[in-house]
Amino acid sequence: MFSYTTGGPFGLEDMVTTSGPGMTLLYILVLPFFWCIPVALVSAELTTAMPVQGGFYRWVRAAFGDFWGFLAGWWGWCGSFLLGAVYAVLFTDYLGFYFPQLVGWKHYLVAISIIAIFTWINVRGVKLVGQFATGLELFIVAAVLVLTCVALAKWKHNPFVPLIPTHQPMFHVFGVGLALGLWLYSGYEQLSTVAEEVDNPQRTYPLALAIVVPLSIAIYFLPTIACLAALGNWQDWHTRYFSDAAQLIGGPWLGGLITLAGMITNVALLNGTVISSTRMPSSMAEDGYLPKALAKIHPRYGTPWIAIIVSGLVYCLLAVQSVTQIITIYNWLRVATTVMTVLAAWQLRRKRPEMHRPFVIPGGHSGLMYAVIATVLMSIVALVGSDRYGMIWGPVALAAGPVVYLLLRPRNS
Repeated sequence: MFSYTTGGPFGLEDMVTTSGPGMTLLYILVLPFFWCIPVALVSAELTTAMPVQGGFYRWVRAAFGDFWGFLAGWWGWCGSFLLGAVYAVLFTDYLGFYFPQLVGWKHYLVAISIIAIFTWINVRGVKLVGQFATGLELFIVAAVLVLTCVALAKWKHNPFVPLIPTHQPMFHVFGVGLALGLWLYSGYEQLSTVAEEVDNPQRTYPLALAIVVPLSIAIYFLPTIACLAALGNWQDWHTRYFSDAAQLIGGPWLGGLITLAGMITNVALLNGTVISSTRMPSSMAEDGYLPKALAKIHPRYGTPWIAIIVSGLVYCLLAVQSVTQIITIYNWLRVATTVMTVLAAWQLRRKRPEMHRPFVIPGGHSGLMYAVIATVLMSIVALVGSDRYGMIWGPVALAAGPVVYLLLRPRNS
């Protein structure tokens, strides 16, 4: 879960120059209370109540019917295409620290090669994916902890100054920056899609969420504030900047260590994206909404191998876009599926009050309303603040869902 939702602090660097150092640090601390914490609470309740393959797709379908269930699954799967491409591109960007000649077709070749490797790992099964992710994350957390400690020892500047940059348009500060923040804290409902493959999900999922949410906040906040305090050069931050900051703070050994951690973070995130997203098309195919081939299970590994390979091929096609462009479209799809998930929790409380819920959102009805209202309000703010690229292509991506549903609906008859 940590590999899928967070992985490490890498990828937030552009927020510093876009929104300012002070606003970035505030985003990291405040956004969880309006985004990932309520979503995590909803995910814990619904996963323990309905630990089924397909997760949030089947929750929404149970709450609102076939049409909305299809949209949740379709939008979630399409969002994963963009996310998988992002992580492959970011991995190659970090590799450019060692090999500056990785540009153009060479950059693309490396990106699709890493996609191919992790597609194969995921075909091999959830246990191998989990073991691989655990080893990767232990290394990443250790490397980030070393950077944080070295940087804190060299504290010289106020990391909250300036709060926002004076030269940036407001929609960049509060739109693009917020979009990046939501991306950082997204995905807490996504691993519900593999609930049937997890031992004792009624206990495992709430426990994992309780650990991962505070750990995610810490691994974003601590190295960011430490590096800003040590260097004070917030204007220089850019994609992959943690590597440069580490080199300035501790020398080549620390720069090399953090670059390696950044590369590993993105392959860990790609690894988690493949496993969480590919169970949706296989579940939708079982329900008759997508071609039956996507539901085909590997005879040896027990994984939906056709869905995994198809997803990997689409990641490869999209790995030529810039990270910012991909994320702005991805946020529209992620916001839509997340809002439908929290609304499904509210609807299922009304529709099926007798359902056994081993974990219930604390606070009764008020706690549920907090989770729903906070998520919906933050979603509205994020979409209104989208940049021009997201405003154009985000709604297009959403509008494709009903069209595909009408085209594929006869398969279910």
